Amino acid sequence: MNPKAFLLVNLALAFYNVGTIWAHEIDIFRSWKLVDPNSFHEVQRIHWRKVPYWIFTPVGLAFLGSTILIWYHPANSLPFVAWGVALCQVLSILLTAMYWGRWQAQLALDSRGAESPFLEKILKTHWVRTLLVNANAMILLVWAIAVLS
Repeated sequence: MNPKAFLLVNLALAFYNVGTIWAHEIDIFRSWKLVDPNSFHEVQRIHWRKVPYWIFTPVGLAFLGSTILIWYHPANSLPFVAWGVALCQVLSILLTAMYWGRWQAQLALDSRGAESPFLEKILKTHWVRTLLVNANAMILLVWAIAVLS
């Protein structure tokens, strides 16, 4: 695959991830506040069964793609742009591992369900991950426009 096509594949993947992060930000996590305590953990279990396919796989591919873009990118690219894309990816993954992923695991064990302080922490801070995923996509969009025009 030529470098310009590879950049466009990464751009498409980034905007897929934008869609999924906004689904979590404005719908999924906020809807959990409405689930009754008896159904809460079943709803969360069903959600987690789907996550490997529609979240983890695309995020993993985006991370791999952003890493490859550091070395394999269109010739007329500014080198720091690829590092910006990779930085957004790395920060999002690290912060997810340190905070949101851990809080979701703790939420899964919390009998308070929708009233859990872990869900509150997610709702109050998840915008940071949403911002990083969107920044990644916007950097790729500007990069693709600059390279292809």
